[in-house]
Amino acid sequence: MEPAWLVWARDLQAIAQTGLSFTTSAYDRERYSAIRSLAATMMATHSGADAVRLERLFAEQAGYATPKVDVRGAVIEDGRILLVREVEDSGRWTMPGGWADVNQSPSESVIREVREEAGLEVTVRKLAAVYDRTRQGHPPHPFSVYRLFFICDVVGGALNSGLETSEVAFFGENEIPKDLSVERILPHQIRRMFQHAREKGLATDFD
Repeated sequence: MEPAWLVWARDLQAIAQTGLSFTTSAYDRERYSAIRSLAATMMATHSGADAVRLERLFAEQAGYATPKVDVRGAVIEDGRILLVREVEDSGRWTMPGGWADVNQSPSESVIREVREEAGLEVTVRKLAAVYDRTRQGHPPHPFSVYRLFFICDVVGGALNSGLETSEVAFFGENEIPKDLSVERILPHQIRRMFQHAREKGLATDFD
């Protein structure tokens, strides 16, 4: 479970964001801004992050506060799963994926991510899992995130790294590298994708 201070700070940020998006009162705007600043200070105090950077990040959010959506493509061929080295995370390994884009469906987003990060054209076979990031054991994150995992099949393209990746490769179930980008993927999630690929009738995970 995540620490209580992180849950509270995230709740305060969401209250402030939603309030600032809908209030017409100058007094309320001042109060919601103060709540946003408090959330940033709370998160920075306990995490060691920069409070000014966090408050700037919070200020960029607008509209009703909802979880962000991250998509991941599980491309498994001949008992091996596709992983990419994430440049942004010091070359650690992860499944291809990223934030879902506006005006793209979740499946279109994951197809794009696999193409951009690994050079392969894929189709989506199945939505394997919808995970709440906070319940999976990832390191703390400023925002609430839903993670969508798709089983994908290769239909074309050529294995190649992209602008955000430095290497791409396939790994067997017992060959998963230890230097995973745990911000993005965890060992038990990779193992679960192998299980979904093997057991085609397995129901989608919701957690």
